[in-house]
Amino acid sequence: MWRALFVAVGISLCIVGGECLVIDNAVLAAAPAKSGVSKEATAPREIRPPEWAPWSLISAGAVVLLYSFTIPRRVAT
Repeated sequence: MWRALFVAVGISLCIVGGECLVIDNAVLAAAPAKSGVSKEATAPREIRPPEWAPWSLISAGAVVLLYSFTIPRRVAT
């Protein structure tokens, strides 16, 4: 079970790092008003990953993946 968890975390980190490497910024859509009475419009949120983020996430994901392959298949509890 632990092995699968670490594999999933490692792959997720590599995917997010790859996405940060490809995009310059991401614009999230504004949330709709919760009730029809209030017409407050929230501004869309813009996310710009720092320059160090893609390579850090990819390398951390690779390290976690390599660690997951060293975990024994059956761990005695």
